[in-house]
Amino acid sequence: MPIDPYILLLLGTVGLAALLPARGTGADVASGASTAAIAFLFFLYGARLSTREALDGLKHWRLHTTVLACTFVIFPLLGLAARGLVPVILTHPLYQGLLFLTLVPSTVQSSIAFTSIARGNVPAAICAGSFSSLAGIVITPLLAAALLGNSGGGFSADSLVKIMLQLLVPFLAGQVLRRWIGGFITRHKKILGYVDRGSILLVVYTAFSEGMVQGIWHQVSAVRLAGLLAVEAVVLAVMLTLTWYGGKALRFDREDRIAIQFAGSKKSLASGLPMASVLFGAHASLAVLPLMLFHQMQLMVCAVIAKRRARDPLPEVTGTAAAPTAASRTAVGTATRSG
Repeated sequence: MPIDPYILLLLGTVGLAALLPARGTGADVASGASTAAIAFLFFLYGARLSTREALDGLKHWRLHTTVLACTFVIFPLLGLAARGLVPVILTHPLYQGLLFLTLVPSTVQSSIAFTSIARGNVPAAICAGSFSSLAGIVITPLLAAALLGNSGGGFSADSLVKIMLQLLVPFLAGQVLRRWIGGFITRHKKILGYVDRGSILLVVYTAFSEGMVQGIWHQVSAVRLAGLLAVEAVVLAVMLTLTWYGGKALRFDREDRIAIQFAGSKKSLASGLPMASVLFGAHASLAVLPLMLFHQMQLMVCAVIAKRRARDPLPEVTGTAAAPTAASRTAVGTATRSG
């Protein structure tokens, strides 16, 4: 089971914030740099998304509607159901973070990688992850406004304006400029990937620094963290089961069910962390903790499932089924990035 190297970097960043939190002028500089990094991050997301591929993917609308329903309807319902665990198992701040986790969009990279390993419908996984990320820019803040309200740690109508300015506007700018910069983005994909991950590390450092200064971390104990992990394990198990057997009930074929399972059961660390920073302010550190833990859990569990699916016998007549390729075998490495 893979241990995401990026999670180790994130934990290292959390440790740095605990030992050397940004204060005073340093905090102002870090906050400004974090804001710029988030805007640039979503600009790159917009520049990378191929509008033509997205439109072509609409042909498989039943699959994408199913994934979106899993991501933005079933997940949030599970999050709301977890409210009954407060305060016995979860503290209120941890529950707020868990609920926020259920509102963020699905992953792109890891969904594609695991679908490829399991010999599923990779184009469908690409489109499903892209649609979810795009929809999440609008849907996640709206759901947060409806379900979290002012209890989200500074969440208010102003946060919606910040979302528009920091996330949606840069994303749309990237889409508009894709015609001219798309080639450059593609040629320098690897380098810009480091920019992505570096930007998220900066966001995490800023959020956890604010949390340390505010003394938020005194609210978390080892017992509460264990309870949070147990709850997240149940949520993931429920979603993996629903996406697989629900796909069967809806009469999707094997390849589509694999894409639905991996795209519909995951949550994006790359999208969720910047959104939490904008929405929660000084309380973002506790808000992103459940997401960071869930991200690693989903990678470990889905890696096992994908490898088992790869050994399943294929139907006698598959038509479009493809044998595993060398790229598929190396996809685990891609999956361990912060999709």
